[in-house]
Amino acid sequence: MLFDTHAHMNDPIFDEDREQVLLGLKDKGVEFMMNVGCCRDSSRDCVAMAEKYPFVYASVGTHPDAADEVNEEVLEEYRQLVKAHPKVRAIGEIGLDYYYETVPREIQQQAFRMQMALAKELSVPVIVHERNAHDDGMRIVKEFKDVTGVFHCYSGSAEMARQLVDMGWYIGFTGVLTFKNARKAVETAERIPLERIVLETDCPFMAPEPFRGKRNDPGYLYRMAERLAEIRGISVEEVHAVTTENAKKLYRL
Repeated sequence: MLFDTHAHMNDPIFDEDREQVLLGLKDKGVEFMMNVGCCRDSSRDCVAMAEKYPFVYASVGTHPDAADEVNEEVLEEYRQLVKAHPKVRAIGEIGLDYYYETVPREIQQQAFRMQMALAKELSVPVIVHERNAHDDGMRIVKEFKDVTGVFHCYSGSAEMARQLVDMGWYIGFTGVLTFKNARKAVETAERIPLERIVLETDCPFMAPEPFRGKRNDPGYLYRMAERLAEIRGISVEEVHAVTTENAKKLYRL
């Protein structure tokens, strides 16, 4: 059985069949799922979903594309959600995104630091989104030596991943791992310890081959497991067992 460590099942694209998808996951080999917040409103939705479904966990946090919403009031709500709901297991997704840069870099960096500080205060892991911001992302996480978690949908180099692993972080791989042009992702998956790899869909985005371009959902996680088994030269069963155990350690379950 698998653990989807990063999903967005509260996305409106699932409004017509969300319950059907969720209740069918066990038959598709998915035992647990982390539903990840991207802003104040989606974080509330993630908590509500975790309360409804026993196999769903939640994180609360603000994505860099919404970093300008982060203030003390928002942080206080996240603080209380973590304290009040045992199934809220992380702060995220937080971080930096310089690809579109819809929010100025300085504001993204400030929001990232504020949420890293909250994770340190609460002693919970973080889920980091980092795109085209490798140097600044590494610099900020190094400022918070007591905070670790996962770099989700990892897009950096194998060398950077090894640095993160040495610092106690996990590396998350999406359907990108199955793409023909995924040289960097494959190289990283080859070179870091299996015990530091977790699998994710990032649904409804990043559908793996042969479903690329379609709506993604946690039921497609098996494709990432199959590809990782090929890359590592091990059985799919071992990938299932090890990555699920890694996910439980990541989220302290």
